[in-house]
Amino acid sequence: MSLAATLAILIVALLHIAFLVLEIFLWDTKLGLRLLGHSRESAASTKKLAANQGIYNGFLAAGLFWGLSLGAEGFTVNLFFLCCIVIAGLFGAVTVSRTIFYVQGLPALIALLLLFLT
Repeated sequence: MSLAATLAILIVALLHIAFLVLEIFLWDTKLGLRLLGHSRESAASTKKLAANQGIYNGFLAAGLFWGLSLGAEGFTVNLFFLCCIVIAGLFGAVTVSRTIFYVQGLPALIALLLLFLT
């Protein structure tokens, strides 16, 4: 795997760790409210759903770290998890906000392309 692909996958994994932290720990904090543009009431009513979503983002990150730990042999693992993230980004763009694709799906798509160029 190329250095560019490895770095791109690492960035995507770290983004998903950041999403986990935001959704589980910071959702209804001043920082979380500012980053996401939610009201206190909205954050309070969706806190449990956000935490559940955060766990899934953690699993995606763990899968990418696993794939990276396998080196070249982790190609299919990285392929699977990057495809999951691209699909989730597309789904989020259609159902919630286009921004989700740019923040989540596009970095994964770039990493996926770099993975295939390896």
